[in-house]
Amino acid sequence: MSQDLLNRIDQRTRLAGHNRLALLLFRLGGRQLFGVNVFKVQEVLRRPALFQVPGLPTQFAGVADVRGRSVPVLDLGLAIGHPEREPEADTAPGYLVVTEFNRSVQGFLVSGVERIVNIAVEDIHPPPELGAESTYLTAVTRFQGELIQVIDVESVLADIAQVRSEAVLDPSMALPADAPPMQVLVVDDSRVARQQIRSVLDQLGVTATLLSDGKQALEHLLQIHAAGENPADRYAMVISDIEMPAMDGYTLTTEIRRHPGLAGLYVLLHTSLSGVFNNAMVERVGANAFVAKYSPHELADFVLQRLRHVAETQYAYG
Repeated sequence: MSQDLLNRIDQRTRLAGHNRLALLLFRLGGRQLFGVNVFKVQEVLRRPALFQVPGLPTQFAGVADVRGRSVPVLDLGLAIGHPEREPEADTAPGYLVVTEFNRSVQGFLVSGVERIVNIAVEDIHPPPELGAESTYLTAVTRFQGELIQVIDVESVLADIAQVRSEAVLDPSMALPADAPPMQVLVVDDSRVARQQIRSVLDQLGVTATLLSDGKQALEHLLQIHAAGENPADRYAMVISDIEMPAMDGYTLTTEIRRHPGLAGLYVLLHTSLSGVFNNAMVERVGANAFVAKYSPHELADFVLQRLRHVAETQYAYG
């Protein structure tokens, strides 16, 4: 069944840019359904043999040999503290979901793989506010009456690795002290990504406005326009994730280009999704550039290039 599911992924990618999200649904023990964006999934396999390597965090079950490549394997149920995780999960058959994002390949163990479903983005909602920064959810939705929890796997891995916003840029990667003040609009549903981007912008001496989905961002920009201000004058650029609840980054970019009062905004799409597919979509929706997560120096290069251009053209700096 899992092979049949993965054989249909290429067909499902045609939905991208139409404000729909294709989710691979799985279980971690018990009845709760979880989901992950199929664009991050390379393949689904029956659980292979795992071998141990020194230094792996306890949340990892081991390393698998997948087509001659060593892939670290996360026990996802253990990592998120899933209460229905089967105690014998380390010996249960189960499946291995091999994923690629942030330019790396990793797998995670699940007890069962269900299907791929297509969900309208407006039916995907932010997770409930639990008063904790460590939530593993990036969104929630429903399919045929069942609650689906969409897991922010990047945040799970970042918490395990204790990744915070510690990337330090070279001091030369900053605007000169006499450069005019500039702002950047950041749109990303992942708290880890927002922290990482903000860290880069802080070190560049740039003010950031942070929003968590495309719908919020579009409403914010339209309010600025309605108040008589050109959003392109307030924001030197928009840095947007692609996969987000309420409105994805492709649709946000399309709506920006369609609106005469917003069309002048510079849009940089910043995503953990990998592959040449994104480059084609960037051109299709009218984004100015695309950079894959997460390389702080590469992101800083893109931001600096844009800000220097703005400073030179709009503020006659230089």
